[in-house]
Amino acid sequence: MNRNAARPLALALGLAMGAAAFAQDPPAATACPKAQEATHRDLLGTWKADVEDLPAADVVLRQHPELAESVRGSVRRPGRDSEAAGDVDEGEFTLEESADGVHISAVWLGDVVEGSCAREIRGTWQADGERTTHKFVLRKQ
Repeated sequence: MNRNAARPLALALGLAMGAAAFAQDPPAATACPKAQEATHRDLLGTWKADVEDLPAADVVLRQHPELAESVRGSVRRPGRDSEAAGDVDEGEFTLEESADGVHISAVWLGDVVEGSCAREIRGTWQADGERTTHKFVLRKQ
């Protein structure tokens, strides 16, 4: 077989192998980021929220349709559902909760826990207009 005849076959194999690698999860999805390396991509998915003195909540976060490095989703508690939007920057987590979809009804401020692979966040939750804060732990499901 001459060299020139082998080139299209090698090129086709290279493209197929590249396509297979591209189809796999991106490296960030399988890596264990340090707390300060966490991005909005690490926030995507379902979280269980334990909030001091309040019922547990399920938090579902998706890619924000308008803000490239932010998330949007929902906070579901017994008898109360809210919309939410937020982000993470250098390990600092912020999530604004809205009971009516317009006004902020609560704010979550916390930090990604080092060594958790961006799967745990701890901080405080505060309802709008209240002085009392409640400690929270978010754990990715």
